[in-house]
Amino acid sequence: MSTPVTVPVPVQPSAAIDSGRGRIDEIDAEIVRLVRERVEVSRQIQRARRLEGGPRIAQARENEVVGRWSDELGAPGATVALALLELSRGPLG
Repeated sequence: MSTPVTVPVPVQPSAAIDSGRGRIDEIDAEIVRLVRERVEVSRQIQRARRLEGGPRIAQARENEVVGRWSDELGAPGATVALALLELSRGPLG
């Protein structure tokens, strides 16, 4: 006696694509929200640092941030980190 084989019903590719794209849109919206929050926190830190007589930018800290993103995601991670830093502190030049 053989065991009956269950064949899964395939999901329509267009439905899977639409669902996946919807999820990506949700993730992107959350990333934007988190970036905005990060920008605000960074600006608060910059203000506090200036009030204490320090520089607006802490280069060593920025290097740590870039290194952490690079360690996690490779060269594209460093690019993301640099973009986040520019959004948070503005351009260096």
